[in-house]
Amino acid sequence: MAAFPVNNSLAFDTRSLDALRSRAASDPKAAVRETARQFEALFMQELMKSMRSTTLAGGGLAGLGGDDGAGAKMGTEMLDTQYASQLSGMAGGLSEAITRHLERQMGLSPGPIPSARSANDTPPPLAAKPVPTRIPQTGAAGFVQQHSAAAREAEAATGIPAAFMVAQAAHETGWGRKEIRHADGTPAFNLFGIKAAAGWRGPVAEVTTTEYVNGQAKKVVAKFRAYASYAESFADYARLMNNSQRYQGVVGKVTSLASAAKGADAAVGFAQGLQRAGYATDPAYADKLTRVINTTLRLQRSLA
Repeated sequence: MAAFPVNNSLAFDTRSLDALRSRAASDPKAAVRETARQFEALFMQELMKSMRSTTLAGGGLAGLGGDDGAGAKMGTEMLDTQYASQLSGMAGGLSEAITRHLERQMGLSPGPIPSARSANDTPPPLAAKPVPTRIPQTGAAGFVQQHSAAAREAEAATGIPAAFMVAQAAHETGWGRKEIRHADGTPAFNLFGIKAAAGWRGPVAEVTTTEYVNGQAKKVVAKFRAYASYAESFADYARLMNNSQRYQGVVGKVTSLASAAKGADAAVGFAQGLQRAGYATDPAYADKLTRVINTTLRLQRSLA
C-alpha cells in the first residue's frame, strides 16, 4: 500500500502538469513530493516495460499476434502504468531519495538544525583565506531557526530587524562553519566578531583572523569576547548597537526604514551604515552582508 494517497495521473498529462505547476506555487514541498513520486512511477514503468520485452524476446508471450496481440499489448501497457503509479511513493522507496535531493537543491530543506552548543563541530580554521560567505548545502535553515529567538529579543532592544542580525551572524561565522573558538576547541559563542577591547572584563578567545590594512588582507592575532551562550552574544551585540556612539546613526536609520516597510532599502542601509561606522575592515563588507541578508530573508520565508 502507498505511504500516502497518490494521484494516478502522471505529469505528461497536460492537465496533471498544470495542476502540479499550480501546486508548486502554493505548496512547494508537496509539489516536490509529487514530482519525486512521478519520477519513480515513470522509472518503474520503464523497468516493467524492459522486463516484458525480455520475456517476449524469450518466447514467454509468443502467442500474442495480430489484432489481438496489439490489444493485449495496449492493455498490458495500461496495466503497467497503473501498477507503477500505485507502487510509487512508498516509504523507503526511490521517491524519498529524490524528494530529499530536490528539497536540498531548492533550499526547502538545507539540512538539520545544528546542535545547541555549536552550529558545526568541525569548522575550517578562522585563519583560512577569506572567501565570500555562501549558503551551505546543509545547516543554513537550521542556523536561522537556531538563532531566531535570540535575534527577536535583540530586535526588541534595538529595533534592528531580527533577520538582519541573524544574517550578520551568518556572515561573520560562515553560517556557523568558522566560529571563533578557544585554544582547546570549545566555542566562544561570539557570533558577531566583537573584539575584546581594553574595557572588556569578561573572558576572551585569542585567535588568528584577517584584517584589511590599506586594502590588503593580512593575518593578525586578536582577542575576541567570549560568552557562555549564543543568547549572550546577541544580547551583547544589542548593547553595543545601543550604547556605542559609533552605531547610533546605523540603528536610527535602519529602524526608520524598517518601520516604513522599505525592506530592501533597510537592508542596504544597515549594511552600508555598519561599514561606514567601521564595524569591519573588509572594503566589500556591505555588499557581502547585503547578499547574506537577502538569503536569510528567503530562508525565513521558506520556513514560515
